[in-house]
Amino acid sequence: MLSVVIPAYNEEEMIPKTSQTIDKILKEAGIEHELLFINDGSKDNTWTVIEDEASKNPLVKGVCFSRNFGKESAIFAGLYESKGDCAVVIDCDLQHPPEKIVEMYRLWEQGYEIVEGVKASRGKESGLHRFAAKSFYNIMTDAVGFDMSRASDFKLLDRKAVNVLLNMNEKNAFFRALSSWIGFKSTEVEYDVREREAGISKWSTRALIKYAVTNISSFTSAPLQIVTLLGVLVFGLGLYSIIEALIRYFMGTAKEGFTTVIILQCLTSSAIMLGLGIIGFYISKIYEEVKGRPKFIIDRTTYEK
Repeated sequence: MLSVVIPAYNEEEMIPKTSQTIDKILKEAGIEHELLFINDGSKDNTWTVIEDEASKNPLVKGVCFSRNFGKESAIFAGLYESKGDCAVVIDCDLQHPPEKIVEMYRLWEQGYEIVEGVKASRGKESGLHRFAAKSFYNIMTDAVGFDMSRASDFKLLDRKAVNVLLNMNEKNAFFRALSSWIGFKSTEVEYDVREREAGISKWSTRALIKYAVTNISSFTSAPLQIVTLLGVLVFGLGLYSIIEALIRYFMGTAKEGFTTVIILQCLTSSAIMLGLGIIGFYISKIYEEVKGRPKFIIDRTTYEK
């Protein structure tokens, strides 16, 4: 059986369309399946619509969080509740083409344990958003050691791979990177990102920045190296200033005043404060991890557990 995990946040307009579209495609392909909608603390009627769909179709199941925990937590909750021999994660807005699920499933039947959905195109994006996304994935590519420039959450995982992910105790787990990092026999399926059919994107600029910072810090210590780099740069600048000052002193052309001293103090202080800020951010993440709080809290479901 195939479990389809569908995180949903304020998607009341898309739930019926998504449910019916995916269900129809999988039935026509003769694939036994279940559809797991994870309501990530939505503020609209998403949960009510999920309950309505579940009452109409026994293959539809719903899980409701006690509050908003974020997309990563919704994905892991769906994997935890899934019963299939394999599971596919897909966005509720249908920007991931659902017909590709069949292609992924056939590859799984051939023995592949992870089938990655990779973007052939990213759809319509602003130049700034495209640049930010490219920068983020360049950092992640360096961190994990493989190309993540076209990576997405749209992928199929064998039950073995699902169990490995669920056994990881990281609170700030980055599904997109971890599912590739764990290895196993993998292949790719290309797709074009589609336009949203209804509703609006739930990703604000602030949310995207927070998402990027959280996932970079959870998967790589690269930002900590900025502290070392800043130290080297400030040291180099200070050494240059010292040499220049000595040369001017012996040549009798030394400048009066404290301009150079003030500049050096400002640069040094800025570098120190930035370094402490980065270190402090990592310490806060360590603090969150050692508290051992759960990734998510399930309030209720549409089925008996």
